[in-house]
Amino acid sequence: MTAVPAGRRERKKTATRQAIADAALRLFLQRGYDAVSIREIADAADVSTTTLFKHFTGKEALVFDDDQGRESALVAAVRDRPAGQSILDGLRLHILDTWLPIAAHPQRRQFTELVDSTPALRAYAERMWTRHTDSLAAAIADESGVAHDDLACVALARFVLEIPSLTGARGDRRAAVEAIFGILARGWQPPKAGKAAGNPPPSTAS
Repeated sequence: MTAVPAGRRERKKTATRQAIADAALRLFLQRGYDAVSIREIADAADVSTTTLFKHFTGKEALVFDDDQGRESALVAAVRDRPAGQSILDGLRLHILDTWLPIAAHPQRRQFTELVDSTPALRAYAERMWTRHTDSLAAAIADESGVAHDDLACVALARFVLEIPSLTGARGDRRAAVEAIFGILARGWQPPKAGKAAGNPPPSTAS
């Protein structure tokens, strides 16, 4: 028997996982999280429930399908940044490259409403957020040569992870992200009247 190349196997696994996640989100958005069963998701993705559970630990994980990948990417933005690049710059570029496309996704508003309206998903998101904070703070601390519970490292991790919620509703999200990292890099300064950070001044054109 001819062995299937590892690359091909991985692509097939990735495609199956994505199909399951897509089917789950589609059903959740159509009918609500609590009204959809695991069996219905498996049927919609044309897989067995056994296959579904090979890819996802539970129903909540179907909503946050790239949870582990995002955490790994956050840590890599700190640990694997180019020589000479600061931790802040590494995180800034990562947020700009990853968060802005997510924020612009046409289903982003519906996804946020789904999570906010579902207690089980809100609780899962909070646990995920805490874990990401711990992992990111540890990476920052390691790169800085300090203990993992160093307050400055924990605070920076928390601030960075709050950026999506702080910038999601801004008209110019890129400017808002840059403004926040400017505050982190240079410290907070009182804003000038009529010019809030991350917001361009209103147009005076008639």
